[in-house]
Amino acid sequence: MKMSRGLLAEFASADALVAGVVALESHGYSQLETYTPFPVPGLERRLRLGHSRLPLLVFAGGVIGAILGYGIQWYADVRAYLLNSGGRPAHAVPAFIPATFEATILGAALTGFVALLIALRLPALWHPVFEVEGFESASVDRYWLAVGADDRLFDHNGTRAALDALGPLRVVPIPEMVA
Repeated sequence: MKMSRGLLAEFASADALVAGVVALESHGYSQLETYTPFPVPGLERRLRLGHSRLPLLVFAGGVIGAILGYGIQWYADVRAYLLNSGGRPAHAVPAFIPATFEATILGAALTGFVALLIALRLPALWHPVFEVEGFESASVDRYWLAVGADDRLFDHNGTRAALDALGPLRVVPIPEMVA
């Protein structure tokens, strides 16, 4: 939810929304954002969203968790509290594996959770589009397409005419943010 100014069009079906995105992209609009009740196949490709860096971050969090988990065990057993019991080695790798695995999972899960919150800009307690009457239907049965005012082609009247030509249920401006 990056847009704070622009126009918002409401569509009754996912097909109409995708057709609207295709039409606006063919006109040259690039600052488009969609709000849908479920993932629409092919829409992320049309909007050129790119690949997520989240899997790489989760992997890195898992590796860091494994290193920290193993390192803490090694420090505790070999350096800080060395016990020679029964002639066993102080650095017994097989004994460290279960806790290292758990630390890997914990590091990956925490990294994934925090990275997803940051990527989705959550918690979003308020955004200008929430002020549009009926926008809550975006989580139930309606499809919304926003054109940002930062788009190089954005002209309020011209963009409104382009959106009206797509046959939406309605076109409304995104309310201005009040400080």
